[in-house]
Amino acid sequence: EVQLVESGGGLVQAGGSLRLSCAASGFTFDDYAIGWFRQAPGKEREGVSCISSTQGSTYYADSVKGRFTISSDNAKNTVYLQMNSLKPEDTATYYCAADTVSVCRLTDALTMGVPWYNGWGQGTQVTVSS
Repeated sequence: EVQLVESGGGLVQAGGSLRLSCAASGFTFDDYAIGWFRQAPGKEREGVSCISSTQGSTYYADSVKGRFTISSDNAKNTVYLQMNSLKPEDTATYYCAADTVSVCRLTDALTMGVPWYNGWGQGTQVTVSS
């Protein structure tokens, strides 16, 4: 089974940084695109970033572009999300999941499609104070 475990969240002041990790197991890492999502209280889960090592492609939501960087270490079966210049509106539970098409595909609205992803982790909490 596709299994992913998130870690690295915490409490940080606005302007600070965190690096999230997503450790994957149960599948061939390079056959999937790996996405980071977040969900704040009262809001829908939204795609933040995606990486496809096979396709050499990445995607960032407009709200995080220029501040977040996604990367992967295939040997360790791990995907990272470096989060810089954090804002209070980044506060959310962050999740990672895998899409079997091995490309960072987008919906017609040019966002990451939540239903395409599998193997959701338990999430890691990111809280950014004002």
